Amino acid sequence: MSLWSRRKFFLASLAGTAAAGTTNLLGASGPAPQPDPWSGQAAAGKGKRPVMISSANGVRALEKGMDILKGGGDTLDAAVAAVTVVEDDPNDDSVGYGGLPNEEGEVELDASVMHGPTRRAGSVASVRRIKNVAKLAKAVMERTNHVMIVGDGARRFAVAQGFEEMNLLTEHSRKIWLAWKASSSFNWRPGIDSPEWNGKAASRGKSPLDSEEFRAELARICGNDEVLMARALEVIEAPPTGTINCLAVNERG
Repeated sequence: MSLWSRRKFFLASLAGTAAAGTTNLLGASGPAPQPDPWSGQAAAGKGKRPVMISSANGVRALEKGMDILKGGGDTLDAAVAAVTVVEDDPNDDSVGYGGLPNEEGEVELDASVMHGPTRRAGSVASVRRIKNVAKLAKAVMERTNHVMIVGDGARRFAVAQGFEEMNLLTEHSRKIWLAWKASSSFNWRPGIDSPEWNGKAASRGKSPLDSEEFRAELARICGNDEVLMARALEVIEAPPTGTINCLAVNERG
C-alpha cells in the first residue's frame, strides 16, 4: 500500500470514527441501552432527554436539577440548582460551606458558568465568605458587562446583589486544616537539596506521617475520631483538586 493511500485510509477511518462518536453522543444510535438512573428502566437506543451529568460529588443533587428541566426550565438554572445543593452541605468538604480552606484557614471559592443557548458566560475567583458562588457567577453573567470578577471585588459585588456573608469554615474542615498545618513541616521542609528530604524516606517505604509523634498530634486535633483522622490523612497525602462539574441538556438538545 502506498504512503498516500495509507494516509487516505487513515483519514477516512478517523472521519468515520468521529462521525460514529458524534452520532452516539447525539443519541441517534449507539451501544446497548443502559439503565436510566431516574426510572431504573433501560433507555431507548435514541437516548433520552433531558439529561444531566456531574462529577461524583454532585450526583446525589442531580434530581433537583432534573425537576427543573422536566418542568421546561432553563439548563443553566438546572445546573446551578444542583450545584447549590452541594455548596449548601456542611458535610461536603469539596466546595461551598465546609469546603477545605486555603493555607490561611480561609475557605476561598471559584465558579464559572456557561449558557449554551445564549453563548454567554460568567465567573468569579478567590471569593471569601460567600457560599453560593455558582449563583454568583451566574449573576456576573446576567447583571454585568464582565466575564470574571475576582477577590474582594467579587465579594463586594455579591453583597450588593443580596448574597449573605458568612464564615464558611466548619469544625470538620478546620480540624483537617490544623492536621495539614501540623504535617507541613514534613511536607515542605527540609528542601529537596537536603539529605533529610522526605522523598528519600518515602522511597524506602517509610513516611514521616507514620511517626508516633505526628499520629499522636493527629489524634489530638481530631479528638480521636477515626473517620476524621482518615479523611485528614487522605487530604494531607493527596491534596484534592478540582471542584464540582455539572452539565445539563434539555429536550431540544
